[in-house]
This record gives sequence, C-alpha cells and structure tokens, in this order.
Amino acid sequence: MSEITIKPIGESKREIHKFVKFHNDLYADCQYAVPELYFDLQNTLSKKNAAREFCESQMFMAYRDGKPVGRVVAIINTKANEAWKNKCVRFGWIDFVDDKQVSSALIKTVEQWGKERGMTEIEGPLGFTDMDPEGMLYEGHDEIGTMVTIYNHHYYVDHMAELGFEKAIDWVEWRLIIPRETGVPERLMKVSAIVEKKYGVQIKKYKSCKAIKKAYGRDIFNVINSAFTPLFGYSELSEKQIDQYIDMYMSFVDPKLVSTIEDKDGKLIAVGICMPSLSEAIQKCKGKLFPFGWYHLLKALKWKHANHLEMLLIAVRPEWQSKGVNALFFKDLLPYFISGGYEWCETSVELETNTKVQNQWIYFEGRIHKRRRCWKKTID
Repeated sequence: MSEITIKPIGESKREIHKFVKFHNDLYADCQYAVPELYFDLQNTLSKKNAAREFCESQMFMAYRDGKPVGRVVAIINTKANEAWKNKCVRFGWIDFVDDKQVSSALIKTVEQWGKERGMTEIEGPLGFTDMDPEGMLYEGHDEIGTMVTIYNHHYYVDHMAELGFEKAIDWVEWRLIIPRETGVPERLMKVSAIVEKKYGVQIKKYKSCKAIKKAYGRDIFNVINSAFTPLFGYSELSEKQIDQYIDMYMSFVDPKLVSTIEDKDGKLIAVGICMPSLSEAIQKCKGKLFPFGWYHLLKALKWKHANHLEMLLIAVRPEWQSKGVNALFFKDLLPYFISGGYEWCETSVELETNTKVQNQWIYFEGRIHKRRRCWKKTID
C-alpha cells in the first residue's frame, strides 16, 4: 500500500472548496449526515473569521496516490489557553476514510505543528471557539444531524482510542416531544407566574429581527459571554466576533422563535433562539446555495418547514441561573411550537456535567439521543 502524504493547504476560495468537498463527498451516501455549507466554511476558515485575532491555524489534507483521503485543521486559541492555563493545540474539522494510517498521519501532523509552537497537549474536535461545531459524535449515529454540529462515522471513535486519546468531556443533546395535545404544561405556567411575580422579570417580543437587533444588539452576546465563560474550553467572544454574530444570527431567525427576558429595570438577562431544522433542506442542496440551493433553505424557513426545531442557544446570566427564569422561555416559545405543527425539538449541545441545563427539561417527555466527545492526550 502506498504512503500517506500530508499537505498544508492555503486559504483561497479554491483550496477551502476542496477542503469542504472532501467532507461532503465522504458522506454523500449517508442519510443522517448534513453537508457542510460551502459559503459558511469559506467565512469560518478564512481570515474573514474574527476569531483569527487570537487564533493561529493551519489546514491540512491527506492524500494517497494523489487522491484525498483525510483532512484536519490545527488550531491554537491563545485566549482559551490563557484562560484555562494550558498549552493546547486543537484539532477540528477532522475527517478520514476508514484507514488508521490516515488518521494517525493527520493527528501526528497536528501534534508536530503544535509542538513546534510550544504546545504540550492536543484536544478535539474543537473549532476556533464554542460557536463552531465541537465534539466527535460518540452515540446517535442513526439520528439526523444538524447544520451546527458534527456528524462522523462510528469508526472515528475506534481510531481515536487506538491513537491513545482519552475522554476530556462529553456533550449530550436531547430530543424533546412537543406537547401538541396537552398544550403548555400547567406546572411550567405556575413556575413562570411565580418567577414573574417574585422578581419582576418579563418576556419581551419583537416583530422583526431588525427590531431585536436595534433593541439589544451586542447585549445578546454579552449575555452569552457571561453565561458560557465558566464552561469547558470557552474563550470570550471579542468585540469583532460579536459584530459578526449579530449579522449572522439576526439575518435569518424568525422573531417569533427568539425569546428575550428582561429584569424589572429593563436589562436583558436571558435569551433563547430556536429555528426550524434545515437539515433536510441542506441535504437537498448538497451544501451549495447556487444556483438553486437557496430555494430549499428559503422554503424550509418560510413556507414548508421540517417537523422539528433546533434550539440554537439558551443563555442566562449567571446571577439569574437556578431561579426558574428558564421556565419563561417555554411559556413564550411553546405556543409557537404547537401552533406551527412541530412534533419535536432538538437541544443544542450541553455538557454532561451541566446539571443546571439538564434540569430544565423536566417539563418535557424526551430522551438523550446523541452524545459527542472531546478527546485529549499529551503530545509525545
């Protein structure tokens, strides 16, 4: 068998297209995988990404006999390393055929790249920040993926174990049944009423994304920063990143599916953002918006949505956590879920150790349907 060749690739549109195409070709016949959007990865992997202010990175591709057989991004997040007091190189966007020579060559390349820059540990899959896909799918390979998470073949898990990696942390995702027949749970309504009366908090709704952006703008991501800073590997969003994410999120979400909560003084203390699943639409357009892929996405957002939703994020300021504020999200959003005919909802990734988040699903019939893992090891 011929040798594996690892080549660094540049950040031109053509090179990134080749990087994304390998992933989409690898999963072309998998009914559960969601193709990567070419335009999205162009923004994430190029110098346009505001996270590059504090991250160093390099993309690599693996070849055998001139044919691509693997890919990976090596990343050093300086801000995260300073915050967590470690010297860690991350591997992200890793994919490979079922050949342990390939996976070994990719990981060794990332280790060497990190070692040359003074790193002593390797972790992944992780992106530049927590706003990127993270965690290798460990359980739930027969569940449809989402556009904001990683889907990978099960053999990846065996490769990582053989390469000497161990578990750093797991994330879980819940599949929650929408109570279409019984309506908003009475217990949830009672908790909401108590919280509103006791603390004077209130739900605020807006008719357009433009109005939400005008009312809160940066405040939304300041709430996210304050809520997520204590979580595994998190690095605070920079001002430039916040500007990028305001434009990204506020350009396509349905304002009915955005829940904002203020305290008695009108200060934003919590935000929740949901959207109809775009997984099947992205599968139909095969990751390309042009010439006609945009139609499938627009249809799924505006005219004929999927039977389930995705919770993009829920964030509550630390001083308001464990006070029942989360109940107000569902008092607000569940009527829209029910009237929209949705059958179930998928949560975003949640650290398995984050009991504050896990406890909020007590109002629903549901189950953990996916588990994903961050792997770690010391660099030799």
